[in-house]
Amino acid sequence: MELKNKRAGRRGVSAFTLTEVLVGVAVSGIMFSSILVCITNGFASVQVNREDSRATQILVEKMEMIRLYNWNQTTGNDPNTCVPASFTAPFYPDSANGGLLYSGTVSITNAPITETYASDLRLVTIGVAWTSRNVAHTRSMMTYVSKYGLQNHIY
Repeated sequence: MELKNKRAGRRGVSAFTLTEVLVGVAVSGIMFSSILVCITNGFASVQVNREDSRATQILVEKMEMIRLYNWNQTTGNDPNTCVPASFTAPFYPDSANGGLLYSGTVSITNAPITETYASDLRLVTIGVAWTSRNVAHTRSMMTYVSKYGLQNHIY
């Protein structure tokens, strides 16, 4: 008889109470929710970095276009070629429907200097803007173009 009572007592002691189970489920739920939020934020961060990288790619592409133009084409003195003041580019460069659409501007102004060669130097500013998840983003690059620059030695 005494052995039977010891076994019955052990079974009752080794079980979890309802409170312990509820606390365990609550802790597990909080951990699962935290992991889900971290994964979601990680994917959002990767998407923002991809958008920034594409914006930089577009800016570099337009800067290379400017680099290849000669002085007359850059300043608008060549009637056959002029640098467009605005442009658009998709997020995916090889698709007609790229999802995001980047809108850009090209500004060519006199260089902000007062030296004797100021008339032979231009400041080029290229900027892109896009909206993602109702947040506006912008990036820009600036460079100088010289009348007696590299383009005279390549062509």
